[in-house]
Amino acid sequence: MNRHVKCALLAGAAWGVLAGASAAQDAEAVAQAANADQSTATVEDIVVTARRRDEQLKDVPVAVSALSAERLEQTGAVDITALQQQTPNATVQVARGSNSTLISFIRGVGQQDPLWGFEPGVGLYIDDVYVARPQGAVLDVFDISRIEVLRGPQGTLYGRNTIGGAIKYVTRRLDRDPSLTARAEFGSYDEHNFLLSGSVPLGDTFAIGAAVASYNHDGYGENLFTGEDQYDKDVMAYRASAEWTPSDDLFFRLAWDRVEDDSAPRHGHREVVSSDGLWTPPASEYDTYAGITGEQKVVTEGVSLTGEYRVNDWLTLKSITAYRSGDTQTIIDFDETPNPTLDIPALYSDDQFTQEFQALFTGDRWSGVAGLFYLDGTSSGAFDTIAGNLGLSIAAAGSVDTQSFSAFADFSYDLTDRLHLSLGGRYTRDDKDASVLRLFYLGATRTPFTGGADRPVFAVRTDYTASDTFEKFTPRASISYDFSDELTGYASVSQGFKSGGWDMRGDAALVPQTVNGYQPETVTAYELGLKGSAFDRRLSFASAVFYSDYQDQQITTQQVATPPAVGIASVVDNVGASTIYGFELEGSAFLTDDITANFSIGYLKNEFDEFITLVTGTPVDISDSREPQNSPEWSAYYGMTWRGDIMGGELRVTPSLSYRSDYHLFDIPDPILDQDGYVLADASVIWTAPSERWEIGLFGRNLTDVRYRVGAYSFPGATYNNSISAFYGPPTTYSARLTVKF
Repeated sequence: MNRHVKCALLAGAAWGVLAGASAAQDAEAVAQAANADQSTATVEDIVVTARRRDEQLKDVPVAVSALSAERLEQTGAVDITALQQQTPNATVQVARGSNSTLISFIRGVGQQDPLWGFEPGVGLYIDDVYVARPQGAVLDVFDISRIEVLRGPQGTLYGRNTIGGAIKYVTRRLDRDPSLTARAEFGSYDEHNFLLSGSVPLGDTFAIGAAVASYNHDGYGENLFTGEDQYDKDVMAYRASAEWTPSDDLFFRLAWDRVEDDSAPRHGHREVVSSDGLWTPPASEYDTYAGITGEQKVVTEGVSLTGEYRVNDWLTLKSITAYRSGDTQTIIDFDETPNPTLDIPALYSDDQFTQEFQALFTGDRWSGVAGLFYLDGTSSGAFDTIAGNLGLSIAAAGSVDTQSFSAFADFSYDLTDRLHLSLGGRYTRDDKDASVLRLFYLGATRTPFTGGADRPVFAVRTDYTASDTFEKFTPRASISYDFSDELTGYASVSQGFKSGGWDMRGDAALVPQTVNGYQPETVTAYELGLKGSAFDRRLSFASAVFYSDYQDQQITTQQVATPPAVGIASVVDNVGASTIYGFELEGSAFLTDDITANFSIGYLKNEFDEFITLVTGTPVDISDSREPQNSPEWSAYYGMTWRGDIMGGELRVTPSLSYRSDYHLFDIPDPILDQDGYVLADASVIWTAPSERWEIGLFGRNLTDVRYRVGAYSFPGATYNNSISAFYGPPTTYSARLTVKF
């Protein structure tokens, strides 16, 4: 049977059962209310801001996962990558060769390569401030209210580079009463984390707050050549804010945050024997023989000012002004040996200013938001490719200046008491200026760009400046129907747009068309959803089936020069088109008065319709031999929490399982690097004292010690000493946590 038909039948059957259950519960409501023994345990309403206004989750015609601070803390989530386990059809990981750079895919759409100048496919927002670069974006979970994951293109309200979806990190507003929280956590690999956060009101209308956190643990492995830790963590994070509410209609918030990552360099694990036969894979997946040395440091910082003015009952005005910057110094040893066969020292830098104005409207039968968005940002960097067997070093340097302007609107209207229509659109214009430089230097040592000795340039491979404008109108339309007070279904069509640009690694001598850059890519998505609650509100769920048409995909491939030419260069072009479809189901349920379950399941079918290569000089479609990255067919999560009274306090026990089926790390299938399906088992035990002022938690993660790849590099052949390496997710870890509230 055709897979499309199977998906439709499965979704239809599930929706039919849930719709019937909801209708039946209306008929039984009176009898249940009259039963004195009936449990009062129900799932609470979840409020999200997916459409830039406060709404109940069940009323939003968008696929949204909302993970509260309580749920994240209860499951022992350390950083934002925990979203991958609990969110269907999502990949949220630390980038290869990095400790704090974020790689995100949602429904098979994202960006594997975090190099400056490339745009991410999933937008990241901190309190509605767009974060343009992934460096330093592996945010630790502290001082938050919730994290929202919006799946599917969000081209109307969020715009730039949200063709896969958006992740919203929502911090907690300040308490109106003085508060102070202290936390200490100790665990395996000498883990020691500390958090101190608090706030204090200064009068009736003004309050200030701050938080500082440190996260440290030793490496899961060792650099067997230098003795340095591998996969350690050394991070300091700071946050401060001030809130002023001079009247019920006026609110201001000034916020600042800073993250400093001083973790040791993270190198990969050699997966195969080297071409010269001297280097074999280390016994531990976390060990390496990498020889390059140097400083590793990432610093990101931001400040924002948010103002809200409630003009009257139907109009609220909002302004969000922000500035963010980041600097990265890193080293990556692609060959994973002491020899400088393929070593990469790199420097990245970025800054951005953003301004957004919103007007939020609320009427008797309608609501909506309209606004303007402006971004002025610069991304720049330099890195060397030290190729020892070629006796040279390749310096790549450049920058991209972006000025982006958007105008957007999204309005909903109640056609009847149960039927609702929503229409929206966004116009985006990106003006970009780029400079790209690529030079060959003789000698397999650092070039002057990364601190090496000054010496003559052997060959200029690329040296150009370019400018271009990329613009797009991205619409969205949805219609939703309330089958009952507890059940809503919707249908939507939306479009997303990711800007074009230039390849900062481009070698114009090897690939002349690199100077032309690449054009934007688009996703048009169709979605049917059903969400709400059932069984007298003991079950809350959200489900969706989707179909996406992904066009003009920007894909990075590596091209090695054919002798007598030498060198290696990436090629970025609009070579791909894909059809993506699947379904998702997630929710929470009270199984008994004492046991709560959280669950999700995602099915994703991602297939290339075309993959055009110009290696032979003429266009050739090789889609039959290519597979999309980071697109496991199945993903699932199931966690149960038992609550009970112990020693006068509350004990919560939460075991959980998460599953990802096999997936590819590159578009070329590779039996060495392709990851088989795996299951992660976690557990937590948390006891809260009767006063609720302190609690103790015990956490175990990856209890079965599964080894799974999250990233890789592949440079086979004698020239690069058969450099095929992989990066792995964390092993089994245990920790104990004490939290005290004053």
